[in-house]
Amino acid sequence: MLSMDDIKYIKRLYESEGISIREIMRRTGYHYETVKKYLDMEDFNEPLHPPKDSTSLLDPLKPVIDQWLLDDLKAPRKQRHTAKRVFERLQAEYPQMLEVKLRTVQYYVSQKKKELFQSQQKAYLPLYHPPGEAQIDFGHFSYINNSGEMTDALKLTMSFPFSNHSYCQIFGGENQQCLLQGMRNIFEYMGKVPYRIVFDNLQCSSTYGEGPPPSADRRFQAFYGTL
Repeated sequence: MLSMDDIKYIKRLYESEGISIREIMRRTGYHYETVKKYLDMEDFNEPLHPPKDSTSLLDPLKPVIDQWLLDDLKAPRKQRHTAKRVFERLQAEYPQMLEVKLRTVQYYVSQKKKELFQSQQKAYLPLYHPPGEAQIDFGHFSYINNSGEMTDALKLTMSFPFSNHSYCQIFGGENQQCLLQGMRNIFEYMGKVPYRIVFDNLQCSSTYGEGPPPSADRRFQAFYGTL
């Protein structure tokens, strides 16, 4: 690209002094295409070209790092890889292939984690729980009994996500009788029933045996004594 002084000189000769392109070529020594290009040009800012993808010494190990970070998505947060931990693993497991310093690994891990986070955010769907919808699930907990011994037990929890309230019943087991009795106790305590209940993967909410099983609501009605 010509300097701005050369461009201004060519334009002055042509526009102000009326010099022909052939004469400008003779005076400046530039080819016809160059002179014509700058006479027609209105925007003199240099075009921005996207940076070319450059190779990195870390490229052979990037698939390994990517897999570690993908596996981290399924692990507890405290067990996930930091950039330093990634670098240490590469030193231990791929010493012959590791040709970069910690800083290069830190930069790549940071960029990859941002990419994974953004992809996860796009994949999530907002959850909506309307008023009156309940969820039921069994959970384990421990308590100290009257003898001073630590005892394991189960609690049936009916939660209402809209209001973030919940009710619990304590049982020694996890079966259909405990489920139905717990539901009955909670309904009687509240004095009302939810319009919809979501069972969180409770096997005891299903029926087994040969032939078509009765529906869950009919079994509860039979247990409750309303049939």
